[in-house]
Amino acid sequence: MRLSTKGRFAVTAMIDVALREKLGPVPLSDISARQQISLSYLEQMFSRLRQQGLVHSTRGPGGGYTLGHRTDAITVADIIGAVEDPAPKQETEQSASKDMAQDLWDSMNAKVAEFMQSVTLRSLVLEQLAKGVKIEQKPAPNRGVFKKPSAHTVRTTAPNSVFALGQSLLARG
Repeated sequence: MRLSTKGRFAVTAMIDVALREKLGPVPLSDISARQQISLSYLEQMFSRLRQQGLVHSTRGPGGGYTLGHRTDAITVADIIGAVEDPAPKQETEQSASKDMAQDLWDSMNAKVAEFMQSVTLRSLVLEQLAKGVKIEQKPAPNRGVFKKPSAHTVRTTAPNSVFALGQSLLARG
């Protein structure tokens, strides 16, 4: 399994979505602003995450992304596996002249994969909450039906025409 910035950003973005899951769909533009990740980069990552069923998208006003599974059912390995390109396969000629330390690298990769499979999104969210991460409460967006503006009666003592203004000035004066 390959580890890159793409995988790191994907895990960060998924933690962001999981933290705000109870507030409804999370727009990528909000994640981009909070995490300082390019919006187009997030769009590419979330397309892959959606294809793997890790997130669901909601279109329209108030839309965004929600988790496709419970936080305890999504692992770091799932997230990274969804966004990373598969590692290139070694050619048979290279495997014949195998690197002397190849067994070490294979063992290390297996341990890293095992560790990433053991870390759930839920544990990462709980870790962030324990650190005191604040989740801002956003007002729910208006979804299609807008409230009728309430009429406020305005009372004024100013004259309502040019003639009334002239009469008030003559009376003062």
